[in-house]
Amino acid sequence: MAKQRIDHDRLFKELLSTFFEDFLLLFFPDVYEHIDVHHLSFLSEELFTDVTAGEKHRVDLLVETKVKGEDGLVIVHVEHQSYKQRTFPERMFLYFSRLFQKHRRRILPIAIFSYDERHDEPSSLMIQFPFLMVLDFRFLTVELHKLPWREYIRRDNPVAAALLSKMGYNESEKVEVKKEFLRMLVRLELDEAKQRLLFGFFETYLWLSEAEEIQLRNEVSQMETKEAKQVMELIISYEQRGIEKGIQQGVKQGIEQGLKQGIKQGMKQGIEQGRQKGIEEGKIDIAKKMLAKGYDVDTIHELTGLPAEKIEQLKK
Repeated sequence: MAKQRIDHDRLFKELLSTFFEDFLLLFFPDVYEHIDVHHLSFLSEELFTDVTAGEKHRVDLLVETKVKGEDGLVIVHVEHQSYKQRTFPERMFLYFSRLFQKHRRRILPIAIFSYDERHDEPSSLMIQFPFLMVLDFRFLTVELHKLPWREYIRRDNPVAAALLSKMGYNESEKVEVKKEFLRMLVRLELDEAKQRLLFGFFETYLWLSEAEEIQLRNEVSQMETKEAKQVMELIISYEQRGIEKGIQQGVKQGIEQGLKQGIKQGMKQGIEQGRQKGIEEGKIDIAKKMLAKGYDVDTIHELTGLPAEKIEQLKK
């Protein structure tokens, strides 16, 4: 089965448009101090065609705002880059010039580099002669993989929480990174929609094996009692959603099987049999995964509805 392609730009755009103020405050506090955060509006995405390269590019995020104490609007352009590109500064300048040509406003360009390799990314484009500086174009940058993740875990900032998954940790630190992410999520006390956005973003980029998930639970259980309870409830709530999604997929597969059966044996009977079979198979598959992660029989019974005897059989 082909590996599902991750739409990095969409994920970052969703994160930054939801938590734009937090993003500025986290990485560019000087910009945050000058920007009027009470006057923010997101502009429609721009599509630019590079005729020479034969490529089309979409500007990731455009935010219209004001500088405090000044008349007139400015545009903040945030561009996310998930792969190494030698000509990236040139692309940033082309975006800048075309945006300026269209809007005729001051534009603040920001680039976020999220790939895992370490590079010294340029933050400017210069065109000069021995006798004249023609162009000195500069933009702000965030190089996520160079950031020491431990320095961000005490900042109650949702963008910091999500981007822990793209900062400079090593393989042996993955469990600890996720544990700290969950602690941050508990402290932030966000509504369910924002919490799910952060959780989904984080798990897209930092995934634990079953053994690492068990290690995570063990480490959480050794935390201070109240905090451990809150973090464990968070883990279980998202695993419960995964279970429900698995059951829904099982139902869908069962219905599809039932439809095929129904053509031959009677539509109604086939769909019902397929539905029941799909639900049962979905629950069994989920129960097996929960057993592998160290859940006890009573918890699995409560979450899936499978008889305890059936779960005991699956353990063998």
